Formats: sequence, C-alpha cells, structure tokens
Amino acid sequence: MNAFPGAAGLRDHFERIVLPQWRGPGFNAALRLPYEALDAAGAAPLPVVRYRAMACARQLFVFTQAGDAAHAHTLFETLQHYFHDRARGGWFYSVDPHGAPLDTTKDLYTHAFVVFACSVYGQRFGVNAALDIARSTSALIVDRFDAGNGLFNASLDAPFAAVTGTPLQNPLMHLTEAWLAAREATGDAAFDTALTRLVEAVARTFLHEPTGCIAELPVGAADNRLEPGHQFEWFWLASCASERLGASGLAEALMRAFRFAVTHSVDRASGAVAAALDEQGRVIDATQRIWAQTEYLRAIATHGDADVNATLPAQIGRFAERFLTPQGWVECRSASGDVARADMPSTTPYHLLSAYLALPV
Repeated sequence: MNAFPGAAGLRDHFERIVLPQWRGPGFNAALRLPYEALDAAGAAPLPVVRYRAMACARQLFVFTQAGDAAHAHTLFETLQHYFHDRARGGWFYSVDPHGAPLDTTKDLYTHAFVVFACSVYGQRFGVNAALDIARSTSALIVDRFDAGNGLFNASLDAPFAAVTGTPLQNPLMHLTEAWLAAREATGDAAFDTALTRLVEAVARTFLHEPTGCIAELPVGAADNRLEPGHQFEWFWLASCASERLGASGLAEALMRAFRFAVTHSVDRASGAVAAALDEQGRVIDATQRIWAQTEYLRAIATHGDADVNATLPAQIGRFAERFLTPQGWVECRSASGDVARADMPSTTPYHLLSAYLALPV
C-alpha cells in the first residue's frame, strides 16, 4: 500500500476500511456476535468454529473508542448474554457456533479483557452496570485466580476448583492494562494498591535482569523467550502506571528492554519487528505479527527521547506499506515479506486502534 500522510492516514484507513468490516461482514447479526475472522478480501467470515469472550470484549473496546454507542451497547449486552457464567461466576472462554457454552475454562486473559472493555465502555457512555462488572470481575480475579506472592494463575476449570494454568506474563500484562483502565473509570484508589502489588510481583518473577525484558515464562523456566512486542507494550503500560510501579524497577528496566528489542528484533530494511528472541537476543521466531508492529509505533510515539520520537514518521510509512491494504491488513508476514497469515482476526482492530490513539494528532 502506498505510504499515507502520517498518523492521520492510519486513522482514516481505520475509519473507512476497518470499522465498516466489523459492523458488516464481520458481525453475525443473528447472534449479535463478532465473527472470529474475515477472509483476506474482508468480504466474508471464515467458517465458524467458536466465538470467544475476549474477541467480543476487544470489539466492545474498539466501538466504544470509535464513539459508536449503538454497536457498543449491543456488544455489551451480547458479552453478558453468552459468556457470563451465572451459575458459578466469572466468564466462559468461548461458545459454539450456536451460542452455547463451548470452552468453559476460566481464563485470566479473558477476565482481564472483560474488566478492561467494561471499564472503558462504562466510562465513555456513563453505563454504571458496566463499571459494576469491572469491579465485580476484578474482585473475582483477586479471590479465585490468586497464585500467591502477588501473582495470579492463568486459568482454572469451570467451577474454579482446579488450577489448569500457572502464572504467565501475557495475562498479567493485560490485567495491568485492565486495572489501569478500571482506576481511571471508577476513580477507586484501591486499584492503585492492586496495580503496585501486581507489577512488583511481575518484576520479581518475570524480569530478565541482563536485558531488562519481561520474559514470557518465569525467569529460569525451560524454553523461555522474550517477545519484543511485549517489551514495547510493557513500555507503554509502565509510562501509564508511573508512580504505581512501586519498587518494581520497571521504569529503568523497560528503557533497556526497548533498546534491546529494537537492536535485536527490528529489521533494518523493512522496519518490521520479529516475534521472539532468546535471552541472548537471537531471533527464534522471525514471524512479523501486526500487533507487534503497532506496539512498536505506540512505544516510539510515547518515548521520552526526542531522537526516538523522530523515527516515528518513517516507521509509520514502513508499517503502512508492509501491513495495511485497501481490504484491511496483513496479519502476519515472514521475514522475507511473504504473507504468513491471510485472514483478518476480529481481535486485531484493538491493537490497531490502541496504537493510533497514542500517535500525534
């Protein structure tokens, strides 16, 4: 795609191309659920296997931020109707093609996105019921997902009786994002305390001191990896958390992580970010996923160094050329530039819009 006129071009593409897709062919009007993915042409959904609560929550965030109150209200009602486990509490992971519970796992990643989306939606449109859900789901996370030492388990079975996944970086990162949104939406200072305790626990468990990076698994675990996209994402979250970082040391560490990720994962020719590195900085997954590119843009835009900020216009151009199309976007490319995933997932507009909101007007 031809380079656009900076950030305004990215936002224009999102409004003209992306949003209409998810009001139209990407939305099952009968069930009132977003499909999991559209084909590469953006014209038809892929065959339906499931619908995920997390995907519905991300779309709720997108249409809330886009100011589309009607569609956001529909998604909020749908999220509750299909995914709320009224008998046992919490939220189902997914429902089947007919809307019946499919995977009833209680997943921290899903619960974090329910808190996040309901906080943003409730604040934007003054929906107190959504803020109540953000509060009650947060309380449930603290009560049911507690793994000790300030951490939370990644997943439990449907009745919360057995742990099925121990703490992982990614769900904890999104819980941080969710509680930042909940604090802003509700004004409840209890979220400040919860955030500090959480980020200090993440630093104790996942911070790889030599690089400053947040690892995917607890430091010392076999087959651990460092994902550059997550370093950029944590960089942004740390800037939002500011004094709530407590004694974590993340502000300084993530400055080093930013430099490490740029040095070892960003291709000099294309500007694209590789998916994963080992602890020495060797690329172990060269796939270029669009979400990592958007996190890089957001980190550049919000970095405190003027020389880093100055790279933003060129990076926007390279991102647009490589990943945006007249039909939407390319989800993944190989290091050589070949399309590695042609369909367009319903979860990706959250990444696009999150980055675009942070870019200069």
